[in-house]
Amino acid sequence: MNAVIEAIKKRRSVRRFGPKPVDKEVIKEILDCARLAPTAINIQPWLFGAVTDTNLKRQIADITDHGKFIKDCAVCFAVFADVTQKYFLEDGCAATENILLACTAYGIGSCWVAGHQKVYVDSIRKLLNVPEPYTLITLIAAGYSDEKASPNKKSLDEVTFFDKFSG
Repeated sequence: MNAVIEAIKKRRSVRRFGPKPVDKEVIKEILDCARLAPTAINIQPWLFGAVTDTNLKRQIADITDHGKFIKDCAVCFAVFADVTQKYFLEDGCAATENILLACTAYGIGSCWVAGHQKVYVDSIRKLLNVPEPYTLITLIAAGYSDEKASPNKKSLDEVTFFDKFSG
């Protein structure tokens, strides 16, 4: 099977991580995949962070509402985008998906943690010393999985139609 298709089909959210660190060169490769995401008119409005410091990960976890497991991940990726650009959210989400798929390709579990429009976006931005006009789009907890990911996905027939939806 094609490696990209395999990564897409295998990717699942992971919220429990083992203690093994992710090699810095692998983190750089994942960040490189993020920067190569599609972007409206090639603006590339993003800024990517990789947080491995235990104290910073704990602070991020404490700030979030549904990301408490970030404290236990090996690396927390943070995707920021320039809010002055028209398609900053779409571009940031495309980069986020590239991070998720790159993690899967490397055998690293990950979980997309909401960011954009959460009450904590400015707190995370300030904690990581990211300047305005960047805003947090997503946080991605990543590390070697300490759980078996659930394969629960709807079937293709449940979520697709051809030409016109017929109910």
